[in-house]
Order: sequence, then C-alpha cells, then structure tokens
Amino acid sequence: MSARRTAWWYYVIAALLGLLLGAMLFKTDEITRLSLIGAPWFVSFVLVLLGVVVLVLALQVHQYAITDPTKRKSWVDPTKAVYTLMLSKALGVAGAMLAGWYLAQLLLCLPHWGARYYQSVVIQCGIATVICIADMIVGIIGEWLCQLPPSEGPDDPKIKTAKRRERRRKAIAGSVNKRRC
Repeated sequence: MSARRTAWWYYVIAALLGLLLGAMLFKTDEITRLSLIGAPWFVSFVLVLLGVVVLVLALQVHQYAITDPTKRKSWVDPTKAVYTLMLSKALGVAGAMLAGWYLAQLLLCLPHWGARYYQSVVIQCGIATVICIADMIVGIIGEWLCQLPPSEGPDDPKIKTAKRRERRRKAIAGSVNKRRC
C-alpha cells in the first residue's frame, strides 16, 4: 500500500472553507439573534487531547520505523500504523478548517468588542484558533513521522539503478565479445 502526502493546497482550501462557513455562522447569529458563535471550553480541551494522542501515536510509529529490525524491542501493528497515518491526515485538514471557522468568528466579533458576550466569544475563538493551528501542525508532522524509510527490497531505487547498470554492463560486454569473434 502506498499513501501519498497531503498536498499543501488541501490545507488552504480547508481553511478558506472554514473562513466562509464561520462568516456565514456569524451572519446567521446576527440575523436570528441565536447564540451560535463561540467555542465551548470542552471543545478546546478535546482538540488539545486529540492533538496529543495523534502526536504520541505518530512518534511510536516513527520510532518503530527508524529502529534497526534486529534491535527492535517492541512490535507495532501495521493496522495501528495505517490508522495513525489516516488520523494524522484527518487532524491536519480538520485543524485547518476549524482554524478558519474560529478565525472568521473572531475577526467578525472584534468590532463588537464592547459587548460582554462578544468579548467572551473573541477569547474563546482566539484560544480555539491557536489550538486548531497547533492541531494542523501536529497532523502535518504526524503524517511525516508515519513515513516508512526506503526498504532495500526489489523496489528500492538504488537496487533498480544497480540492476540497470549491471544489465547495461553485460550488454556492452556481450557486444564487445561478439565483435572479437
């Protein structure tokens, strides 16, 4: 199985989509007078916890991947490694989108700073934005940590290059031997 790195523009699109949706939520909040904006402290706590868990899992997979096979003291389930990779990818993109979501609410609430309600929303969204950006960075780093080092199997580029050189050398040697005959 071959997994590709998440392209940088996925994060940009997710953040822009989050900005758009956050702005729409703010406008809906203003029109309907419902209290929809802000970030409960529980959400920020869960986002921090999720980032820490993903980082710890990614570090475990990375440690296993870089350790010499003869010196490994523990074993990492391949399914766990794949789940950690997917979790890192999802955390990165979700972190970007949620950062945009909370940043839009924060920016649109700043002009209303005088009202106590908006002051608490700005503080909550500011903290949530920082946490989401940190989660996005943890997701990107976790995805990098889950990369496997190149193996020296038949698909290794060094071995393929060596085989090509050997074939070329044999072909040249074969043509030289034919000329001598």
